Amino acid sequence: MKRNLRWIAGMAIAASCMFVVPSSLLAQSTQKVDPAKVLDKMLSGYEHDLLPLVEAMPADKYNFAPTNGEFKGVRTFGEQVKHIAQANYYYFGSVSSTKPNMPKMADLKTKDQMIQELKDSFAYGHQVIATITAENAFDAVGTGDSTRTRAGMAAGAVAHGYDHYGQLVEYLRMNGIIPPASRHK
Repeated sequence: MKRNLRWIAGMAIAASCMFVVPSSLLAQSTQKVDPAKVLDKMLSGYEHDLLPLVEAMPADKYNFAPTNGEFKGVRTFGEQVKHIAQANYYYFGSVSSTKPNMPKMADLKTKDQMIQELKDSFAYGHQVIATITAENAFDAVGTGDSTRTRAGMAAGAVAHGYDHYGQLVEYLRMNGIIPPASRHK
């Protein structure tokens, strides 16, 4: 009996909300949005989070890798930064007919070089995203897998990057550094 009353009350509230929502908001729900703007905003947000984080680690700690526990063979902080840049080039390079002009990651030795390459990979990502349109966003890219689309690969770059962002946050904390996003202002 109580379950039925909750269900009826819930349905009554949901139904009443239909009449409270201004019609101007309902009209906005059918508005088309440029996929490039959406994807670029996602990439910008990720870039805005990541760059201060990699800049916060001192240059002499770019060779840091955790050792206390099951961390055998994990990437150093600097290797993580280079990996993210390389992954950006991979994801966005699969979307674009223009291949990135990227150096060999092994040639990047200093913090400044790694950060600059990371910034360059983001610039390339923004350039590629600008070519994504409503007409081509869900065209298949690459070979063999029809689920790899321009929009999917661009979103995948951000998702992949946030995985490494979380790892880098831990690397900072293991070195006694509060990540920029966690600092109270």
